Amino acid sequence: MKALILSCNTGGGHNSAGKAIAEELLERGDEAYVLDYLCLAGEGVSKLVGDGYVQIVKKTPALFGIIYKIGMLVSRLMKKSPVYYVNGRMAKYLDTYIRENPVDVIIMPHLYPAETITYMKQKGMQLPLTIAVMTDYTCIPFWEETECDYYILPHAKLKKSCVKRGIPQEKLVNLGIPVSRACRRTISKADARKKLGLAEDGKYFLVVGGSMGAGDMVKLVGTLLKESNEEQILIVCGNNRKVERNMRKRYGKSERITILGFTTQMPLYLKACDVLFTKPGGLTSTEAAVAGIPIVHTDPIPGCETANRKFFTKFGMSRSAMTIKGQIEQGLVLMHDKTLANEMIMKQKENILSDSAKRICDFIENQI
Repeated sequence: MKALILSCNTGGGHNSAGKAIAEELLERGDEAYVLDYLCLAGEGVSKLVGDGYVQIVKKTPALFGIIYKIGMLVSRLMKKSPVYYVNGRMAKYLDTYIRENPVDVIIMPHLYPAETITYMKQKGMQLPLTIAVMTDYTCIPFWEETECDYYILPHAKLKKSCVKRGIPQEKLVNLGIPVSRACRRTISKADARKKLGLAEDGKYFLVVGGSMGAGDMVKLVGTLLKESNEEQILIVCGNNRKVERNMRKRYGKSERITILGFTTQMPLYLKACDVLFTKPGGLTSTEAAVAGIPIVHTDPIPGCETANRKFFTKFGMSRSAMTIKGQIEQGLVLMHDKTLANEMIMKQKENILSDSAKRICDFIENQI
């Protein structure tokens, strides 16, 4: 089987989900190609879209929230949105690529290529099996105007809202959000700490800002340092070099703080630490739940992350608060009350499919 996985660089979660599926397919001996499909129109197009998204999220998250709400309104009022027509312009590039590089299935962990293949179907262009993979715990605006063959849901509880929005029920398949094998592997906390050079009997908070290092991490870490005692604080800033520089300037000399910046060892840190502070990205939250670590969700980027936080807290898979001080208080409770921490981990196991990538690949193989 040959699979083409289409994503784009608007946040790291979509790409991570695509890579997790590719990893599983390659392990089976299939062919899988992960492509930033906007590059088909030129590197400049991809950079323009990706950088524009990241800058809005980093600098004016409230604006992103407003855009998200407008999108929800537009999706209710219009049959086809401007997003559909803009992404429709990618059809000629994708059609040429598929003709030159035929595949058995197109997998899309991002809305934009799903809009493009919908435009292609409307124009009578030939396509293989098309699979959309939702990477947030909500039905984001405009999924309902796409026409994929199937939609992979993160959780069965989302099916009702997706149908209400207009996606045919028979196309919805609950298989979860795919995460890498590294997140799924079984390793004890002691062994993970040994690999990372952490003290076996230490207490560790892990503070993560997502791939973009979004959120007021500087203030959160400062409050956590003040309110906690002997606990160590490990900080992952993602690709946000500015936040990393600020962290090193303020806390670089603290004996209780380790600034990791960007790391490729996130699965190990999730296994090794006691409590995680993270913004409620769909992929990040899923990886943490699969790893089995108590989660405190920090302030979301308004929009789908707001829904993600609501979903996780509703099912007891995370805790949160409206203020940084409140979030710190929740983290301290989870650090010192192992019964509550273990109950949260059990809720994560009950609600999150750890083998989603395997299930998705099984499903695709059966369809083909």
